[in-house]
Amino acid sequence: MTKIAIILGSTRPGRNGEAVARWVLEQASSRTDAQFELVDLRDHPLPHLDEAVPASMGMYAQPHTKAWAATIAGYDGFVFVTPEYNHGMTGVLKNAIDYLYAEWANKSAGFVSYGSAGGARAVEQLRLVMGELQIADVRQQVQFSLFHDFESFSTFVPGSQHAAMAAVLFDQVVAWAEALQPLRDAAAGQPVAA
Repeated sequence: MTKIAIILGSTRPGRNGEAVARWVLEQASSRTDAQFELVDLRDHPLPHLDEAVPASMGMYAQPHTKAWAATIAGYDGFVFVTPEYNHGMTGVLKNAIDYLYAEWANKSAGFVSYGSAGGARAVEQLRLVMGELQIADVRQQVQFSLFHDFESFSTFVPGSQHAAMAAVLFDQVVAWAEALQPLRDAAAGQPVAA
């Protein structure tokens, strides 16, 4: 079955992202076309990038890099849940992305973001990074406003319209993950179905 990681891209104390990511997982839990799992960057503490060789060479030396690579390699696609900090993505998310290369390639990605501007600018940056990693990012995006989807900027109370948006996001991420399976098979040296 297609496996999709919901990557929680914030580790800061008191983060709003945990409630958002759990909402995303809850929305996806009734689907039968893919298995969705939460991957919390708090559970994968990566120091600032400490690999001497670029990730594209695939020569990981550090145990934490190898563990992170094994985690990401097991997924066919991703839903990144990210806040927007200073018109961009979080440093911890960018750092986690930069550790790997092949483990990201030929997979799909969608974005759920939140912030004062709905996290739109963080996703703009992420879309640029996805292209370099050969990740097919989908058009649909779910954006939460700190002004309308959170009480007192901290208690998550999403508007009902977001569920339908999330369903479209999941449809697109799963469809692209399945479409890219032959490329993943070829990269792994497996026979590709004609």
